[in-house]
Amino acid sequence: MKPLIKAKNIYVEYMGREVLDIENLELYAYDRIGLVGANGAGKSTLIKVLLGEIPLQEGSIVSEGRFAHVPQLDEPDTEKMNDFALFGKMGVIDKWNQHHRSGGEATRLKIAQALSDEVLGIMADEPTSHLDREGIEVVINQFKQFSGALLVISHDRYLLDQVVDKIWELKDGTITEYWGGYSEYLSQQEQERRSQTEQFKQWSAERERLEKAIAEKQNQARKMEKKARASNRKNTESGGRLGHQKSTGSKQKKLHQAARHMEQRIEALGKLEAPEAMRTIRFRQSQALALHNPFPIIGDEVCKQVGDHILFDKASFQFPLGGKIAITGANGTGKSTLLQMILDCEVGITLSPKAKLGYLAQDGYKHLPEQNMLAFMQESSDYPVSEVRAVLAAMGFAQQDIRKQLSVLSGGEIIKLQLAHMLLGRYNILLLDEPSNYLDIVTVEALEQLMRDYAGTILFVSHDKRLVDNVADIVYEIKDRKITRLD
Repeated sequence: MKPLIKAKNIYVEYMGREVLDIENLELYAYDRIGLVGANGAGKSTLIKVLLGEIPLQEGSIVSEGRFAHVPQLDEPDTEKMNDFALFGKMGVIDKWNQHHRSGGEATRLKIAQALSDEVLGIMADEPTSHLDREGIEVVINQFKQFSGALLVISHDRYLLDQVVDKIWELKDGTITEYWGGYSEYLSQQEQERRSQTEQFKQWSAERERLEKAIAEKQNQARKMEKKARASNRKNTESGGRLGHQKSTGSKQKKLHQAARHMEQRIEALGKLEAPEAMRTIRFRQSQALALHNPFPIIGDEVCKQVGDHILFDKASFQFPLGGKIAITGANGTGKSTLLQMILDCEVGITLSPKAKLGYLAQDGYKHLPEQNMLAFMQESSDYPVSEVRAVLAAMGFAQQDIRKQLSVLSGGEIIKLQLAHMLLGRYNILLLDEPSNYLDIVTVEALEQLMRDYAGTILFVSHDKRLVDNVADIVYEIKDRKITRLD
């Protein structure tokens, strides 16, 4: 079967850093591929290269037809919709109202747009971002029914297991292919790590044995030489001959030869790097400011209406001090609006007088200033540059990256940078709106650890079931214009 896309010698470099260096890559009509890798590895770049949106610096790409693109950050283009029946299937209520459109509704629109096109395949970049669990199931079902090729970038482990049967891992600019879904990929990764660890242990043990043996031979030769010199002085003083001198020198020579042979064996072993451990990111957080109010955020009969849509009707709540509180609910019910209302301390909401709020917006990537990473980090931070650099390094940024302009960062890199920016501030309450969106899976797991260990109060919106299960000690649901605590 002829491939839909055939690429050779793909090479992309940016600011002196090699992003992509792929000899051969083929995409067939039957392919259902999950593209995974760390934030900033070049996943979105690869898709744009394959679609012809980024010109190649080297190499060639032959495509047999059109592909739809579900981008990570762009707004959907409702003017290009061809199959309006898909709006109902995707659960889109108002496809035209861009101003009052939630993140989940925008994601559904982008996917509906891609599915409505007559294309050979779809390349989707984080297609479940901002979607509730129902929306994720809709996307999974639509992707399963789609007859063309799929290439999906996603941090949603559930979606990858349900939709794809092959994983492309992008690392150090190259692609490694694994058969199966994400769980099978993890299993193969673990087997590889175990094999590499065992090889490294054997290599280390043999090198250590040879180094000890060399040291022992050299020590014996030194002792023999020292003893020979002492004996030489004594014989010289007494006028005797050194009958054993030749024998001693021969033994020393053999010891040195044995040591050299062992050194050659060490050289023959070559260099073997220790297997790369899964990167664990430890976010540094500023010391929490003292709060004494047992309920630093209280809502009393809160009402909110957006246009003709009533979000909250006399909703009341009390969020406790130090709680890790998840806000759940369907798309469009007002989860992001609630965080913004708390941030603005709107009518009906009472905040502790000493509350210092840190806010991670769901669409914060759209409103970043034109400056580089380091300048952005230093704006509202009292930390010295060395501390800022250390935090960025812990978040997975290379030292040469900190002078990058914010405009060239990937979605995941922007979110990580904003998290670092917030964590270096002086806050005791964090408001996080979909904090795991666009993050690579290793960083999501690190984020879970951060949120569990954080000394202050965290109120977070998330549709990531695993994140909620692993972090939240209290869960609220927005439903029927009320905010209800779940058991």
